[in-house]
Amino acid sequence: MPTLIDTNVLVDLSIPASDWHGWSRQRALDAFKAGPVLINPIIYAEFSVRYRDMDEVDRLLPQDEFRRENLPWPAAFAAAAAFRVYRKSGGGRESILPDFLIGAHAAIRGYAVLTRDPKGYRSYFPSLDLITPETHP
Repeated sequence: MPTLIDTNVLVDLSIPASDWHGWSRQRALDAFKAGPVLINPIIYAEFSVRYRDMDEVDRLLPQDEFRRENLPWPAAFAAAAAFRVYRKSGGGRESILPDFLIGAHAAIRGYAVLTRDPKGYRSYFPSLDLITPETHP
C-alpha cells in the first residue's frame, strides 16, 4: 500500500538523536517494504523550512526513495471542506492547515499516512489508514 509520510516523521529521520528516530526509522522501513513512500509539496515545504539549501533537502529526500506527487484537485476541495468543519467547531486559524491538505491527499488517493500526530487526521479524515505510535508501537 502506498504511504504518505508526514513531516514529523521525516524530521525524526533527519535527526538521529531524536527521541523518535528509532520508531520513525522502523516504521519508514516498513512503509518502504509495503509499497511506495510519497511526499507532496506541502510536506516538502514543511520539511524544507529547516534548511537553506534545496540540494541538501533533495539529498535527504531522494526522489528514488520518496516519490513526489502533486496534490490532486479533489484533495484540495476535500481539505477545504474539512477546514470548514474545523472552523465551525471553533478552530482558530485563518488559513488551511497543512494537515488538512496532507490528510485529504491521502484520503482521496487511498494512501496510508505515517505520522506521530494523528489527532487531526482522525478527526477530519476518519477513513484514513494511520500508522502511528498507538497503532504500531
